[in-house]
Amino acid sequence: MNFFLIAGEASGDKLGAALMVGLKKLVPDAHFSGVGGPLMQAEGLESLFPMEELSVMGLAEVLPKYRQLKRRIRETAHAVLEARPDALIGIDSPDFCLRVAKIVRTARPGQKVIHYVAPSVWAWRPGRAQKMAKVVDHVLALLPFEPPYMEAAGMTCDFVGHPVVTEPRASVAEAAGYRASLGGVPLILSLPGSRRGEVTRLGPRFGQALEPVLKAHPQAKVVVPRVRGTAALVEEITRDWPCRPVLLDPADATTKRAAFAAADLALAASGTVSLELAANRVPMVIAYDFNWLTRQIISRMLRINTATLVNLVSETRAVPEFLGADCVPEKIADALLQLAEGGPVREEQLRAMDVTMERLGAGGPPPGDRAAQSVLRALA
Repeated sequence: MNFFLIAGEASGDKLGAALMVGLKKLVPDAHFSGVGGPLMQAEGLESLFPMEELSVMGLAEVLPKYRQLKRRIRETAHAVLEARPDALIGIDSPDFCLRVAKIVRTARPGQKVIHYVAPSVWAWRPGRAQKMAKVVDHVLALLPFEPPYMEAAGMTCDFVGHPVVTEPRASVAEAAGYRASLGGVPLILSLPGSRRGEVTRLGPRFGQALEPVLKAHPQAKVVVPRVRGTAALVEEITRDWPCRPVLLDPADATTKRAAFAAADLALAASGTVSLELAANRVPMVIAYDFNWLTRQIISRMLRINTATLVNLVSETRAVPEFLGADCVPEKIADALLQLAEGGPVREEQLRAMDVTMERLGAGGPPPGDRAAQSVLRALA
């Protein structure tokens, strides 16, 4: 069988690679083409162009790259039509993947199209589900409450579990060893995002928010996991922080896992990192802000009062978050200090994390295998 996959982000690359592993178990002669990152390429995909070209978020951020993205959409659609796959599978990045699917379905109405990661229509722009249904047959959902939204729009949909439940975690001994290597002091994770725009906007505010926390807990050390592409920028921005943070090597996944397992507290940008923290039971404060123009537009579209996945899945508001105009250092610092004190607030958040992991599929079959089974059922 022939599958054409498109991923545009590091998270999509992880999902795509796990899906490929699952498909190869069920279809040993499976062939893959499309767009993907290093993990998908390691599983046998030859990417049409570097996946990083698609890693753009926010309306204002997309505009300067609009013409280049349009060209890549046309090139990718042409490659799909040439490949004639059994299924075109878009993995997240809906603005790109669905435009490719539209061109392909116009030229070949019978092409089977599957999308991995349901759009967050429960959060904003609910009309996206109806538009998506015009070019997508089947959806693979990461969150357990998403299938009814997709089915109501006319697509089939399976909840296949979230990949965070099977990601490797450090052992107790590894976590203790990492803490000891830093002097056995309290550890605070700071994660100002993975994109350049996020780091530029959030980095200085995170540094200011940490200042009163470090005054109250002078022995604590701040650890900053970095990702490929923004490592140098993070190093530059953190020079102005009130401490000298421990900057992790983006290529050192072992140390990152140990840091997550050893951390006592975290300040993080909104996104799937909240689930990584929850998997490691690290109490957190979430903060995020967009480019000014994007913020004005999105704030008028939001349909929910929380953007943190732990809050949404656990059906609580246990994780404090500061978004948009509320993303200011003073408010963030107050929430961090309250969590650092322990007590009921911290315990409530830990309970919400445990519920979240259970509902996302912890203890069940790997999400990549479940996704592969869902793909083959949809094709059958």
